[in-house]
Amino acid sequence: MGLLVGCDFSSSPTSRKAIVCARGSQARGRLVLEGLDKLHSLEAFSQWLRKDPAWIGAFDLPFGLPRELVVALGWPLEWEACMRHYAGLSRDEIRRVFAAFCDARPAGGKFAHRATDAPAQSSPSMKWVNPPVAFMLHAGVPRLLEAGVYLPGLQPRPVPATEESVRVGLEAYPGLIARSVLGNRSYKSDDKAKQTPDRLIARKDLLNALETGQTRWDVRLKLSHAQRDALVDDASGDSLDAVLCLFLAAWAEVQHQQGHLLYGLPQDMDPLEGWIVSA
Repeated sequence: MGLLVGCDFSSSPTSRKAIVCARGSQARGRLVLEGLDKLHSLEAFSQWLRKDPAWIGAFDLPFGLPRELVVALGWPLEWEACMRHYAGLSRDEIRRVFAAFCDARPAGGKFAHRATDAPAQSSPSMKWVNPPVAFMLHAGVPRLLEAGVYLPGLQPRPVPATEESVRVGLEAYPGLIARSVLGNRSYKSDDKAKQTPDRLIARKDLLNALETGQTRWDVRLKLSHAQRDALVDDASGDSLDAVLCLFLAAWAEVQHQQGHLLYGLPQDMDPLEGWIVSA
């Protein structure tokens, strides 16, 4: 099997809060973590996407907007045209348009949701604060397109589409795995005051479940002692989130090997909204 990547994305990466990308591959029934790359700018991310000619990657950022929102705004209903329109807006314009949409709606239903949000328990992709996933989409998806990444379910499969010539990108949500293992226990925080022993123990428990196969994804992670220590010691959880995305990429690779053309995504997914892999 080939190269797998998992990406914990940031729409405004810095030297203190990098984009973290995990690299790995599957061998003899185990997912082997080969390394972590920390990228301190969006340009570095664009370059990283092009570094290898083929991979299956899972990215922690939304790939689409809610159909209800797009229809209400009168934006293109074809995914790529919608994304190119969206990429042409500034973040201030996005904030203003989305705020006006929310202001016109009743309390308790301000945001529009994608169909995938309910099973994944994910934030609406139009949310611009806490977390600013709307800006993650705005920063990430155009760079995936520029790098020629194929997004199953949203684009036609490229031709020729040999395994050696395609970069495959899937939308991922690390919280999907973390919640299945830990329930409501928190395992990370960017706030140093909240980087508690309980969260450290939660990271250990989560890694133990990944390594021993105690998840519904039927993938087992293989780590060195040094890798495990580094993932536990990163109290922000960024490195662990990249590995969780890598884990989902491995699951998608298995689905593809078993004949699922959309890498485990549902055949009836909305081709405008997109879908979180394995949700």
